[in-house]
Amino acid sequence: MSSKSERNDRKSGKKPVFGNRPDGPRDKSQKPAAQGFGRREETPRQPRSPDRGKSDADNFLWGRHPVLAALANPARRGMGRLLATAERAAEIENNALANGHKIEVVEIQALTRMLPPGAVHQGLAFKVQPLEGVSLEELAEPAPKPGEGGVIVMLDQLTDPQNVGAIFRSALAFGARGIIVQDRHAPALAGALAKAAVGATERLPHARVTNLSRALERLADLGWRAVGLDGTGEQTLEEALDHQPTVLVMGSEGDGIRRLVAEHCDVLAKIPMPGGFESLNVSNAAAVALYEAARAQRG
Repeated sequence: MSSKSERNDRKSGKKPVFGNRPDGPRDKSQKPAAQGFGRREETPRQPRSPDRGKSDADNFLWGRHPVLAALANPARRGMGRLLATAERAAEIENNALANGHKIEVVEIQALTRMLPPGAVHQGLAFKVQPLEGVSLEELAEPAPKPGEGGVIVMLDQLTDPQNVGAIFRSALAFGARGIIVQDRHAPALAGALAKAAVGATERLPHARVTNLSRALERLADLGWRAVGLDGTGEQTLEEALDHQPTVLVMGSEGDGIRRLVAEHCDVLAKIPMPGGFESLNVSNAAAVALYEAARAQRG
C-alpha cells in the first residue's frame, strides 16, 4: 500500500471552505458505452489531463464502510481530513484516535455540499489522496504452486466506477490476490467507486501498469495463466479454469477485451447462459468468474 504523504487542509485560525467545484463546464460529449464482451484493437490514446476533468470527488471517500476501512489502513495513518457530523463523530472517535486521526465536526448540510450530488455519505467523509498501489511483481510474486490457489483480476480499461468498485468487492470476497488496472484508463479508487467497493479498495492491493499486454507477458514469466472472459470464447469458464495460478482478464463495459490483450491470454472463455440472455453486466460476470476460479482451484 502507498505511504505517500497527504496534505492536511486544516489551517490554524482559518475556517474551512465548503462546496468547492472545478472551474468550467462539465464535458457533456462523453456517453456511457453499451454493455458487452466484444474485442477491439489495443490502440493508443492521448493521456488525460492531470485533473482528469473531475472535482474533488477523486480525493474523497464517503460512507461508513469506506471511511472506517480507510481509517484502519496503515497507509492512511495520520493523513487526510476526516469530517463527520456530531453524531457520527461520537461513534468513530475511539477508532479515529487509535489510527492517528482528528475529527472535524461539520453540519450535515455543509458535508453534503462538499460532495458530489447524490453522494450517500451517512455523515462521514474522508479527504485523502488515492492510493498509489503496488508493483506488478509485488502483486504476483511468489506465484502459488498449482493446487495452492491464486487469482488476480485484470481490468482492461473499465471506466464505470460502480462496476470497478463492485469487482473489488467480489475479488476480496472470493480471496483474489489483487487487481491490475491500466494507469491512464481507470477511475481513481475513491468517490463512488470506493462507496461501491464497501471498503475493499483499502484492503485489496492493486497495481497500475502502463501496458496490459506486456503485463500479461511478465505474469506468464512468473507462472501465471491468463483466462480472458469473452462472449465469443470457444470454452466455458468451467472448461477453461483449473488449479493453476490464474489471471482473470475482464474487458471494458462496451468494447470488451481489446485484441492485443486477448492475444496475450492463454484462453478465452465464456459464461454459459442457458436462459438465452445475451450478456451480463461486467461486474456480475466478474463475480461469476471469481466464484468459478475459486472453486476450480479448490478442486
